[in-house]
Amino acid sequence: MADEIKQMRGKEKEKYCQMEVEGKSCERARKKTRRGERQIIEKKKAIENRIKAASSVKDHLATCPHFRHYRGNGLHAHLESGRGDRLPVRTKQYIQNLLKLNMEAPFGPEWSDEEKIKRRDMVAPEARYIFVHEVSDEDADKALELRDVERPCNCKGSIVGFVHYRFTLEEEVPVLYVYELQLEHRAQGKGLGKFLMQLIELIASQNGMGAVVLTVQRANPMAMNFYICKLRYTIAAISPSKVNPLGPEKNYEIL
Repeated sequence: MADEIKQMRGKEKEKYCQMEVEGKSCERARKKTRRGERQIIEKKKAIENRIKAASSVKDHLATCPHFRHYRGNGLHAHLESGRGDRLPVRTKQYIQNLLKLNMEAPFGPEWSDEEKIKRRDMVAPEARYIFVHEVSDEDADKALELRDVERPCNCKGSIVGFVHYRFTLEEEVPVLYVYELQLEHRAQGKGLGKFLMQLIELIASQNGMGAVVLTVQRANPMAMNFYICKLRYTIAAISPSKVNPLGPEKNYEIL
């Protein structure tokens, strides 16, 4: 009888020890899970703060003084920053008209609905701009004199193009998303588009973005060639042709 009691106590002790080990193991697992959750939250918060900080910069050209002016192939231009909710009426009308002129044909019958969306996007508080002002030869010469010193010049002519961009999140990665890069026909083919994209990539890098992303209409072969062949952009994993290659073909690619 004493042996049986002893054996029972031994089994109970063994069971208790096992439960204690399992309890500690569960507690360690819970702590690991909580630690992992905290790290995920902290990472998301850090990314949100990075995007917020990038969006709060008043003038991204301030840290890129050598990009304030462009001179090449007969075009002299001065660049200026802006934001969607602070556009003068004339500027707003100009960019909407240029957008329609350049994009109505590539969008085809979808343009009517797309234009409404784009017009809302263009005046949103999150929208950031680089405006290209064509300047005279005299102003261009003055601008070149100031190019090596961080002083703004007063040269400003009519707008001949713009870049609309935003800082946002794509697949958990902070990115600079180019919504529009639009140039008047007479400002195209002069190296300005490449110059502007180099500036955009520099702004993205300076603000800790993981990539530069943009959308191109498949019916716009000149733009597709410009980004893929000249600038070496690639079709993104989130582009429709990559996400569902066997599905119905979409009219755009994300690069």
